[in-house]
Amino acid sequence: MQHGAIARMQHFSMEVSNTDKSIEFYRKILGFKLTERHPAFEVTAIPVELTFMRLGDAHHELVLVHNPKKTYRKRPLKPEDDLDGPPSFHHFALECDSKEDWLKVVETISENSIEVVRGPVVHSNYVATGDGSWGENEAIYILDPDGHRVEIFWALATIGSDGTHIDIKGQKVPGTKTEEL
Repeated sequence: MQHGAIARMQHFSMEVSNTDKSIEFYRKILGFKLTERHPAFEVTAIPVELTFMRLGDAHHELVLVHNPKKTYRKRPLKPEDDLDGPPSFHHFALECDSKEDWLKVVETISENSIEVVRGPVVHSNYVATGDGSWGENEAIYILDPDGHRVEIFWALATIGSDGTHIDIKGQKVPGTKTEEL
């Protein structure tokens, strides 16, 4: 099925209860840089505060949205305790270029006493150390100040032209084949 010329996802926008706390977390723990911050109604049609953050040279990869008129409540830590309300998202993921880079982030998480809610884990049905899940990558999951789940990973498999998964070493993963559903 053809879906046009969209090549990749560029940024993610999420609501936060305290912009200053979120900026500090994403800067200190995950290495984001602040690009711009705008108050609510700076543009008449935008009734929320917007904060643009980046990892590289793109203007932004993450947008923090805060509604100053909203009363925020704590998000339940466990999905099974969040049984009432509108749909949300499960997690978003940030990729490291190497295991060394990933281990540096894991060390920063530990040094700052950030709770790890899952991991470190090897997502794999292929390697003996894998957890039986999918993706062929190594990951750790943490929560930001609002309880948004953030995955930090490296070594995600790619999909070859024949639909076979290709691991970080360039090897085809046995028994895998991606089909258009």
